[in-house]
Amino acid sequence: MDRVRAIADAVLYEGYLLWPYRRSSLKNRQRWTIGGVYPRPYAERTNDHWKVHAEFLLEAGPDTDVEVTLRFLHAVHRQVMNGDTPTDELRVGDETYTTWQEARERELSTARLPLARLLQAPVQFPVAIAAGTKAEHLTNQPSVAVRCLPGGEGVRFVRSWERVDGWVELSSAPAGDGVVRLRVEVVNSSDAKGREEAVQAGMLCAHVVARARGGAFVSLTDPPDGLAAAADGCGKDGLWPVLAGEPGSHDTVLAAPIVLYDWPQVAPESPGDLFDGTEIDRLLILSVLSLTEDERREMAATDPKARRILERCGAMSADELLALHGTMRDPRKDVW
Repeated sequence: MDRVRAIADAVLYEGYLLWPYRRSSLKNRQRWTIGGVYPRPYAERTNDHWKVHAEFLLEAGPDTDVEVTLRFLHAVHRQVMNGDTPTDELRVGDETYTTWQEARERELSTARLPLARLLQAPVQFPVAIAAGTKAEHLTNQPSVAVRCLPGGEGVRFVRSWERVDGWVELSSAPAGDGVVRLRVEVVNSSDAKGREEAVQAGMLCAHVVARARGGAFVSLTDPPDGLAAAADGCGKDGLWPVLAGEPGSHDTVLAAPIVLYDWPQVAPESPGDLFDGTEIDRLLILSVLSLTEDERREMAATDPKARRILERCGAMSADELLALHGTMRDPRKDVW
């Protein structure tokens, strides 16, 4: 699962936070997360997806079963509270605290389902995530910048999130001798029309990981000659399935909103997530290292993940930076 999760996490956070990783940056004032399944009233008005699906081929036996995992980011509003007073930004000592929109990982897995059951009738699993709030205390006392009522709490983050509703539907149909076509559909049934409400109730960068036991998934990118026609007949909308995991394995499929190749991998030279896959790691890291002190302070205050990027870039050695400049590999060997 490590190989699958590494690439799935890279997909999950694609576009989560963009260079220059600061709240004041225009492109970070709205969510640009790649892909998403949004409430239908909003999606139909903006031509976004309120449902997505993917179909893939599975060479199956009498005891084959499958498990499907839906993963997505759930928008979380982080409000700075100074005592009983909400505030946009607060400086306490050397630390700056800012109001911002974070995200929380959501992962929902089905039970293992015998393929024979899916051939009889579709099976639907609910997605029902309740709204909630959670406080994180940062200092015991409120800032002197705001006079608080007696009994007021200190400086803290209050994180809140909205409800997300929907379902995952699995179905299957014969696609040849010993081969079935497995279909996964993800639907968002939340009710929201405005952009902010839709983002808060959206399944951001939703993707699916399917695992088979007692069967083998077929590559849709490079199917065997005998299954080429069946592979061409597999539908997809908003999700593109590829084989995932150890190169050469056929027990796992990743269906993502980004077009990938079979057995995608994160380059071993990459020092960690940078969230901006349209750029080059080395360029982004050098850009981070060129920030002014004020820009670094704002970056660190914007998001915990941005702070980790800043710390990681600052700790890189000259040799590690050089490795990002370019690497020669023997194309005849599986070096990843």
